[in-house]
Amino acid sequence: MQNKTFDVLKRVAAIVIPALATFVGVVGKAVNWEYTDITVIIITATGAFLGTVLGVSNRTYKMFSDQEES
Repeated sequence: MQNKTFDVLKRVAAIVIPALATFVGVVGKAVNWEYTDITVIIITATGAFLGTVLGVSNRTYKMFSDQEES
């Protein structure tokens, strides 16, 4: 994965997805949308998954980078 791609995905996981979940939750409740709760759960789970995958990817990259320098 290229650095730029990683940085974009990291920002999406850290900023966009939580903001989207909040927006959907607030607006969905305001308009009495029936599927608000399940939609927020799915968005939040996606964010947690993406954050975890990116964290593992970053840690693995750093581990292999440190080994190459030694």
